[in-house]
This record gives sequence, structure tokens and C-alpha cells, in this order.
Amino acid sequence: MTDIPKADRPDRLSITHTQVDGIRVVAVRGEIDHDVKDVLSEALLAGDGTAPPRTVVDLSGVTFMDSSGINVFVAAHRALGDARGWLRIAGARQSVLRILQLVGLDDVIACHPTVEQALTA
Repeated sequence: MTDIPKADRPDRLSITHTQVDGIRVVAVRGEIDHDVKDVLSEALLAGDGTAPPRTVVDLSGVTFMDSSGINVFVAAHRALGDARGWLRIAGARQSVLRILQLVGLDDVIACHPTVEQALTA
């Protein structure tokens, strides 16, 4: 197996942040695996600390996720919960949603079909 350096795959993961009514929306596009887990973790846990961190993660643009993504979401869920906030997942494609369901993460972190539904849940 050949290791492909991260520099050779610059478009593999894209993360953008917006805010809707005091709730952070983190839109993720691309593939979530071991190579990008630290970037995703930083994106989910970044906050200014002035309000309880409430975060919706839009996974509608994620085409692949392995166990590294599961671990990042579990850690972010715990950290945000400890800060009296919450984490919700929105828009996961069927292949990604299936992974969340197989490991039971959808029982721990609320998964919604759309960002709008996650924001109002």
C-alpha cells in the first residue's frame, strides 16, 4: 500500500463555519479519515467560549468516513456536552449514515436529514 502525502490531495477535505441564531454550523465536504481527523476535531471544538457550544455538523458533502470520524464525533460530543452544549449531525449521505448506525452513534448524537431540522430540534 502506497502512502499518498497530504499535499498531493489538497481538495480532499473542506470545512466551513457559519452561525445561525447562535448555533455554529460546520459544513464538511470530502472524505473523513485518519489523515484529516485532527483538522476535523479542531473545527468541531473551536469556539470563543462566550456561550455554550451548540454545533450542527453538516455532512451532506461527505463522501467517505471511516472509524477516525466516529472517534472525532464521540470526542466532540463529550467535550461539547461537558461545556453544557450539544452536537447534532445533519444531512449525512446514506453511506455515511449507515456507518453511524452500525456503530450506534446515531443513538448518542442526534442525526437529522437537514441542517434546518437539526437547528430546530
